[in-house]
Amino acid sequence: MGLGVLEDRVMEHVPGTTRYFDDPERPQFSSEGVEGLKCDTSGQMPIILVPQPSDDPNDPLNWPLWKRDLITFILSVTAIFATCLGPILAANTLTLTEDFSVKFSKVAELTGWYLFGVGIAAFFFVPSGRLWGKRHLFVGGTILLIITSAWGGASRHNYASMAAARVFQGVATAPFESLVNVAVGDLYCVHQRGIRMAFTNLAVFGGAFFTPILVGKITHEIGWQWTFYFVAIFCGLCLPAVYFFCPETAYRRDQSLNTDMLSSDGPGAQQFFANTLNAPKEPEKTTKRDAPSTPDTLVGDDANQTQVGLSEIPISSAPAAPATSSTAAPVPTARASVVPPPKATFKDSLAMFNGRKADENFVKLMLRPIVLFFHPAFFWACLIQGLMIGWTVFIGVILAQFFIGPPLWWGEVETGYAYTAAFVGAIVGFLIAGLLSDWSARLMTKWNKGIYEPEFRLFLIIPMMIFGCIGLYGWGPTADDLLWDIPPAIPLMFFGFQVAGMVIGAVASSLYIVDAYRDLAIEGFTIMIVFKNLLSFGLTLKAFQWLVLNQTKATPLFNIIGSVQLVVCLSSIPLCKSQLVSFLSLLLVLIPIPPSADVFGKRMRSFYHRHDWLAFCKVR
Repeated sequence: MGLGVLEDRVMEHVPGTTRYFDDPERPQFSSEGVEGLKCDTSGQMPIILVPQPSDDPNDPLNWPLWKRDLITFILSVTAIFATCLGPILAANTLTLTEDFSVKFSKVAELTGWYLFGVGIAAFFFVPSGRLWGKRHLFVGGTILLIITSAWGGASRHNYASMAAARVFQGVATAPFESLVNVAVGDLYCVHQRGIRMAFTNLAVFGGAFFTPILVGKITHEIGWQWTFYFVAIFCGLCLPAVYFFCPETAYRRDQSLNTDMLSSDGPGAQQFFANTLNAPKEPEKTTKRDAPSTPDTLVGDDANQTQVGLSEIPISSAPAAPATSSTAAPVPTARASVVPPPKATFKDSLAMFNGRKADENFVKLMLRPIVLFFHPAFFWACLIQGLMIGWTVFIGVILAQFFIGPPLWWGEVETGYAYTAAFVGAIVGFLIAGLLSDWSARLMTKWNKGIYEPEFRLFLIIPMMIFGCIGLYGWGPTADDLLWDIPPAIPLMFFGFQVAGMVIGAVASSLYIVDAYRDLAIEGFTIMIVFKNLLSFGLTLKAFQWLVLNQTKATPLFNIIGSVQLVVCLSSIPLCKSQLVSFLSLLLVLIPIPPSADVFGKRMRSFYHRHDWLAFCKVR
């Protein structure tokens, strides 16, 4: 039982379990006669690249790190402008009720229609991304954002036109909500994803909280229509960057290179895992300078120029014997005899499509997310991420009830500034998730003798639970006590706590799904997005009704909500109980507590690998 992760009784190696951190006391070697694995040697200790890059210079894993980071940055910035359309009406509730001559609840429904558009569009866009890549969706989504944002600003006093524009704004946002995180999985190896996944989640979920701060002032000075016009303008500026500098990130890699997705019963896997996961404790040590200087040690055109510190760790100081079988190990063993394809030109990278990425049926792909909803791991991820986002939307909808009305009578500017606390909370959540995600995973992998388990990512549930539950339990009573001279900063502070928990939870669930079920990550993110958007849509319709049923008192309502969220966070225990205990000891700067609890996450991965849930439901 590795660091509390209960070993599977059937499979020697379970997909998702990897050896990406190299224990200095137990270096990573392959047996003689098998070519070495590519490693990142830029740090003090080599880290095995998972998945293994191919020898194709067009493989995104072979691109320079600066290029991959640039793509991530451009997509994240565009995602900020896309997702800011969600709360763009939060500070304008009173103004819009007057302009459209409707009730508060009808204005809240405009946010709901946007969320509905995101959820429904994801069902169609994600299968398209799986089959033909993501580039055409990012470019098309940016164009549609420009059109629909201008449409929203031009709606003026026509409520029906605005409602329709909101639906299509949601459709335009769907590629960025559903596929930016998946693109991180395309562009980076396991040990590089944590901080970048935190950044993209901040862009997709946290950046939107800065929007109401600006919207209130813009509405007060030049009118609410310009809030939409500015989104159209900034998306127009992003369009050239997306078109020229964001090539296709999807790559059809040989399955043998996806070392995190291999199982012990797959072809060639027995020898690979015998060499890597069961490496001898005291092998002959070699260093990077001992490696033979051959073209095979390079990645792409020139490893010294394109990817610093990337090399292959040889088996021993003796040269490896040439491989005779292509199925002897998951890493190609005769790459010297295979001529890699030429590097794509810049003109080639501008193509919307560069080949089919999977031999799958579109209808089956569209139905897969629904089937995955009944998979325990994906159902858990939907709850962890979706509920916290839903509660955030819920607070945003009813915030107007407490701050625009008596006793504060705030206007657009003050209501917009109220979201400063939420924005700060998003930044805090990003920092916590970014600092803890990869660092804690590496440390726990080191404690686990170099074996990485995706369940190590679930440590982030602890800070998520602390921040999120503090925010939910604190918001209700402090919002109710505004009538008794409670400073408005107090409930807003609790709103910030809740948003911090939301960002941390989004990172935790995203990383776990990518690392444990990377082959199903696209469908997994789809059902997570559909779930959270349709849940949020329902909450926008019922928010004011629930308040009325509670005589406009938030305390009893948020006591229930906080308790529901606490139970959902505690549902992580069956996946990774002892890891949570060990992490608490880590926070106290103590030695790791010896794990004694059963952990079922790994056994669940094994069970669903051996019993293909998608094939059983006829969607594979």
